[in-house]
Amino acid sequence: MILPADVAKDYALAAGGELTLRVTPEGILIKPSLTQLRKIYIEPTSRCNLACRTCIRNIWDEPLGSMSPTTFQHILEALTGLNPKPIIFFGGFGEPLAHPDLPGMIQKVAPLASKVEMITNGILLNEKTSTQLIEAGLNTLWISLDGASSESYADVRLSESLPAILKNISRYRELYRQLHGGDADIGAAFVAMKRNIDELPKLLALSSRIGITRYIITNVLPYTPEMCAEVLYNRSIERINWQASPWHPAINMTEIDLNAVTREALLQAWSTRPGGWFKKQNTCPFIEQRSTTIGWDGSVSPCLALLHSHESYLFDLKRSVQKYLAGNINETPLTTIWKSDEYTAFRNKVEQFDFSPCTYCASCEMAQGNQEDCFGNTFPTCGGCLWAQGIIQCP
Repeated sequence: MILPADVAKDYALAAGGELTLRVTPEGILIKPSLTQLRKIYIEPTSRCNLACRTCIRNIWDEPLGSMSPTTFQHILEALTGLNPKPIIFFGGFGEPLAHPDLPGMIQKVAPLASKVEMITNGILLNEKTSTQLIEAGLNTLWISLDGASSESYADVRLSESLPAILKNISRYRELYRQLHGGDADIGAAFVAMKRNIDELPKLLALSSRIGITRYIITNVLPYTPEMCAEVLYNRSIERINWQASPWHPAINMTEIDLNAVTREALLQAWSTRPGGWFKKQNTCPFIEQRSTTIGWDGSVSPCLALLHSHESYLFDLKRSVQKYLAGNINETPLTTIWKSDEYTAFRNKVEQFDFSPCTYCASCEMAQGNQEDCFGNTFPTCGGCLWAQGIIQCP
């Protein structure tokens, strides 16, 4: 196979290098080898300055903490040996800016990464912090926005901070122009529920007002019985992916039911944004992007969903999801963990995705957790994972 030089360099391919081929109805899909580590999610802290009604902390009994300098140094040591340079994403189940040295962490990791992203609720994004983040080398800033009006935002986030957050985003955009020139790459992450779906068209309208360049729209993962009543995916439409154009921000939308609750908001959104539809199921987005996740304590997990043990609901079925850790960077180098036989076998298993269809069936006790399934798979099983069905998604 002959590839353009820039593509071969980006995929770290030399003679004898490996790529993964997948035959699809549209043709042959060429992907990086499962041995390449191309994206790393880093959870700087599990602490947060909000107490949202949708948060996993509502059912957590895990201790909260922040990443130590020693743990972060182990990440830096691992990055120096990676080729190609991976994308680094600061985010997890906490507010990254609650870590006292996040700008410093970004500054240290930027030379070793192909791109640096982070997600924040935006409350702590003051002028000083914005300047530090931009100067440190942050490429993409994601803001969690679950409403475009103060009332809707407060209803979900239990905070009256939306006006200040929008002001912070606008200021970040202007500071970026002053310090770098050009437009900042700012994304908005929206968790769609019955109580806020009417806000979606208003949220999209913010693109021109405060400079949002991309959107990711996901469903809520219910951690409590209250949130089960908010889901919008009982009879899901195909996952929608609006491609970027010179005039519109990119919008990546998860599967959402088209019904009396959602129809008006979705039709308004579709009518203003050109794009195409596709459905993607039984595909782990974390494995697809060749990523790994590092918790604040150094724990290494294949994905955000398996980083912490928790309870959630699959429709009305309560599920106990046990965390799955491949190792800890305070004990073993990251590259050693990534290349271990167990972790490699898990990635291959998930890419094949021969798990029982718990998200469609959920009719036996095995669907109540991720310990085993009716196909004979043992821990961890992924048949009940909503990320793999395109229902839940992350930046």
